[in-house]
Amino acid sequence: MELPFLGDTVNALVSGFLSIAATILVLGFFIGIIALAVIYVIDVTQTTHAIRRNYPVVGRFRYFFEHLGEFFRQYFFSMDREELPFNRAERSWVYRAAKHVDTTVAFGSTRDLKPAGTTIFVNCAFPTLGADAVPPGEVTIGPYAERPYVTRSLYNISGMSFGALSAPAIRALATGARKTGCWMNTGEGGVSPSHLEGGCDIVVQIGTAKYGVRDLDGNLSDDKLKELAAHDQVRMFEIKLSQGAKPGKGGILPGAKVSPEIAKIRGIHVGQDSISPNRHPDIKSVDELLAMIDRIRTVTGRPVGFKTVIGAYGWLDELFSEINNRGIESAPDFITVDGAEGGTGAAPMPLIDEVGLPLREGLPLVVDKLNLHGLRDRVKVIASGKLVHPAKVAWALCVGADFCVSARGFMFALGCIQALQCNKNTCPTGITTHDVKLQRGLNVANKAERVANFQDQIEHEVGIIAHSCGVHEPRQLRRFHCRVVMDNGRSTPLDELFPDQVAAGPENPEPPRTEVSHA
Repeated sequence: MELPFLGDTVNALVSGFLSIAATILVLGFFIGIIALAVIYVIDVTQTTHAIRRNYPVVGRFRYFFEHLGEFFRQYFFSMDREELPFNRAERSWVYRAAKHVDTTVAFGSTRDLKPAGTTIFVNCAFPTLGADAVPPGEVTIGPYAERPYVTRSLYNISGMSFGALSAPAIRALATGARKTGCWMNTGEGGVSPSHLEGGCDIVVQIGTAKYGVRDLDGNLSDDKLKELAAHDQVRMFEIKLSQGAKPGKGGILPGAKVSPEIAKIRGIHVGQDSISPNRHPDIKSVDELLAMIDRIRTVTGRPVGFKTVIGAYGWLDELFSEINNRGIESAPDFITVDGAEGGTGAAPMPLIDEVGLPLREGLPLVVDKLNLHGLRDRVKVIASGKLVHPAKVAWALCVGADFCVSARGFMFALGCIQALQCNKNTCPTGITTHDVKLQRGLNVANKAERVANFQDQIEHEVGIIAHSCGVHEPRQLRRFHCRVVMDNGRSTPLDELFPDQVAAGPENPEPPRTEVSHA
């Protein structure tokens, strides 16, 4: 094809280009036909997949559409409060809080107040004025440890291991935690340089495989404990007995995510699945648990507690009775209560769906048993399990928690879009992948600021709820400040659903139940 207004050379180039393009098009067409024919033969002759055998070629689109389905449901078809594990309304609130933009809403709530289990806080006639409000008071954890931990922070970063999370994500979380003054739990993957770079308070979690604090044979190493305790940032140690997403099973880190750095920190082999035992081999009784707590506290000088999801609970009575026999100083300095709704990057579906008590049952159970045995003031309680919204944090404080922690809330603050690819090393936001190209999208300085904003906004709005209920600061919230909708559609106060086992102690006096004036 010649174009009269162009020169001979240009015409020759255009003609040559069109000729090549046509050849490629025809060649591509025939290659496509051959490829379809090969796929057709493969599909009709294989005996594994019935759909592909009965509907060759076309049947393969099923997998593509099935994969796309979760994204279409998330963005187009689900209502604001329908999705699980976190709905759009919850995620949107976290995103706005993290970006430090307006978190108010207009025209009324989209929350249905009728379903059983719905929580309602009871505002008083004379709420606390801003001038009378006070920040959360200091709480001392581990009074019998050589170096007790004193903190005001209500809301902190729950255990997420380096390995499960990328190095930039860990650095952003640690830096954000330092900015806002909360602590960061390392998860069971050990303390990495990325944790220390941020400069925040650190809680070292000791999982069943003893990553980061083990000797060459996998046993707990006093030398490694002392090495970690030499860092002033390390404030506490947490023995993980179990977590909500996989009670009765240890951590799972796919081999694709075990880099040389992770292998060195954990003391494992590069590229191999890292699977922890389903319990600590050296803890099979309450006596051995108390012995382990005493050993770590003595070696490190730091407060020591444990984390567990509640299922069977008779062992708690046995544990608390033994503490009273030995002396109150033998008690764990804190207990982290995880709910069965807790999350993780990888867990068997039967465990993540069917095993363990949700936090709404486990938390009051532990608090009540501590009260019953006279240990509530001695042992601090940390609540964990989908606490990504101020109302859920306020509920946990009402029930009796001293602190709340969240993992997935802070992942949303980092930019997590709930792509559900945490276990595949393909996280599109760079949070749970070790693919350097994907990590590039996570700007540490920017995300650290968002982490700090989210934590600050949570505590601010929990304070708003507390002041509405007539108390001066969130830790003064009590069970009678919250009601729960029952099957008959009417609400019942938490203190009637879970009556206090004993009266509050003199160090933490019960605020008056009747409305009070703050004039």
